[in-house]
Amino acid sequence: MKYKRGKYMYRKWQIIAFGMSFCVMAVAQQRDYPYTAVPFTQIQLSDQFWLPRIKVNHTVTIPASFARCESTGRVRNFEMAAVQSGKFCTTFPFDDTDIYKTIEGASFSLSLFSDKQLEAYIDTLIDKVSKAQEADGYLYTARTINPAQPHAWAGPNRWEKERELSHELYNSGHLYEAAAAHFAATGKKNLLNIALKNADLVCQVFGKDKLHVAPGHQVVEMGLVKLYRITGKKEYLETAKFFIEERGHYKGYDEKSNDPWRNGAYWQDHLPVTQQREAIGHAVRAGYLYAAVADVAALTGDSLLLHAVDSIWQNLVSKKLYVQGGAGAVSSGERYGNNYELPNGTAYNETCAAIANVYWNQRMFQLHGDAKYMDVLEKILYNGLISGVGLDGKSFFYTNAMQVTNSFNHSALERERAGWFECSCCPTNMTRLLPSVPGYMYAQRGSDVYVNLFINSTASLSINTKQVSIEQKNNYPWDGDLQFVITPVKGELNFALKMRIPGWAQQVAIPSDLYRFVQANTAPVQLFVNGTAVPLSLEKGYAVLQRNWKKGDVVSLKLPMDVQRVAANNQLIENAGKVALQRGPLMYCAEWADNNGRVANLILPAQASFTSSWAPAMLNGVMLLKSTVNAVQINGSNVQTVTQPFVAIPYYAWANRGKGEMMLWLPEQIADVQIITQQPLANSQPK
Repeated sequence: MKYKRGKYMYRKWQIIAFGMSFCVMAVAQQRDYPYTAVPFTQIQLSDQFWLPRIKVNHTVTIPASFARCESTGRVRNFEMAAVQSGKFCTTFPFDDTDIYKTIEGASFSLSLFSDKQLEAYIDTLIDKVSKAQEADGYLYTARTINPAQPHAWAGPNRWEKERELSHELYNSGHLYEAAAAHFAATGKKNLLNIALKNADLVCQVFGKDKLHVAPGHQVVEMGLVKLYRITGKKEYLETAKFFIEERGHYKGYDEKSNDPWRNGAYWQDHLPVTQQREAIGHAVRAGYLYAAVADVAALTGDSLLLHAVDSIWQNLVSKKLYVQGGAGAVSSGERYGNNYELPNGTAYNETCAAIANVYWNQRMFQLHGDAKYMDVLEKILYNGLISGVGLDGKSFFYTNAMQVTNSFNHSALERERAGWFECSCCPTNMTRLLPSVPGYMYAQRGSDVYVNLFINSTASLSINTKQVSIEQKNNYPWDGDLQFVITPVKGELNFALKMRIPGWAQQVAIPSDLYRFVQANTAPVQLFVNGTAVPLSLEKGYAVLQRNWKKGDVVSLKLPMDVQRVAANNQLIENAGKVALQRGPLMYCAEWADNNGRVANLILPAQASFTSSWAPAMLNGVMLLKSTVNAVQINGSNVQTVTQPFVAIPYYAWANRGKGEMMLWLPEQIADVQIITQQPLANSQPK
């Protein structure tokens, strides 16, 4: 397996950077995002944090995902649809998307690694998808296999249950995203042609003087935008905007009801999008919608949509985001709760919701060029997102807990990773996110270059038609000493290098008052150019260095890596008197394996100090936080508090060593005691 240098992979026809930056065919866009992401294919990683994960995704996660699509009948559904014979053999009508998403992830991975065998296998799947497509472009195996008896969620006629259950347009959206990625990676149009045929049908069926519906599970809007960027066909953008504008106009809901299914809030269908101001409903659907709203606002200049998505984002980060970047607190409906409803014991935090919010925050940055969006993206990426996949690359969390204790019934939640789920959206979603991580590192606007993420790598950029490389040398996220070597290909090159100074390095735990650091960093942020200290001149969270750059210029950025205690807003009642631990971009948790088998009995005194210790042989290499804490011990009727060593690990790494307790928020003192007279029964223990 050979890692390909981005500059050799870049082609003028490519669609790149995970849907964030595209070379558009056929038509020049009059409007678009003012900040353009640098394609991930132009960045070659050399780090020890993300590159190993991306390689494991290629060698383990993607093959395992395809194998499970085969063994569970997802591939068989396409084979039966091709001959319109048999019985739909999986559970959900959206199971087709697991193949589409894995093709998308595999295609991104092919842009980084040579793999003829994988490319050939994808072509065999595409052939099966092609044969399953009906003559007019319709593609939905849950109906096509036996149109007389379609899936119970679908109804007897096409699209008639799209608003509630059928996921016909959801399937189409993931098809479009996969087709865009595959075309980008290979230049082949075999999957793209299938997608375009289906999109043409969708545009013929839905529209202002046609069928009106708000898609039940958003993603088709994002997919249509990608096809618009490839083809320049305005109908695709118009239909994406139409689907957004259809929300909030359905007359079948009970507007006075507080039930999100009865009033439409579960589907973000309770109000027109331009009137929405709150992150609400199913968290994955919401994230895909908000990302699409940003796309359409950028491409059309719709100020009302822009104002709405800005307001919704502010609601998320100020009232509905977990400290590790997770979102969607309520298990019933996998949805956002009320403002400040962020419970720990029952936290849901679906992995797909974290992925959707990475897409959304990247687009918010591309709209506004503000570092706060990348601060949130980084928090999600390094914590609540990669916690969703095990270090082995083939075990997953559907939900991401905030705590697991022996005395709490976790039967409805997960405390052990699984290889697959009946609804396996999260594992296949992960395959497409990981290869694209380098595409979040850089952005450009005119001659300004934005450095958003810090990963050991070499990037090849073009500024005013002149080439320059930027080499990052660091050991992030473990170390805050960062170095950037600037190398114009010819002579000198004048441009502004804008380096994100993370909020966590400036005493901002999150860009709101939802969380705060208890104490100030002991060391300041320091910036140097060729060894000379440079004062920080910040614009929207970026240190600006405008100069004539010459070969060998070196920028050094030193970020404080103090261990920070994080406190929650007083509205988060469950976290009163508790702190979370953060070092750099990483949130930490205490796990049973390092703390005498239990963590729910630990008290972290306010005066406790921490040391950071590198453990190369543990959890694929992690920085541990060590201290001394108080532990409550029970021996019959005797209760005592003793001191013991304490170890915290990065949150993303928990649940890789078996089943046991985990705590992210730790109490600083005891306020009360509840006596439990017996351990939970076996049938109430976590699965």
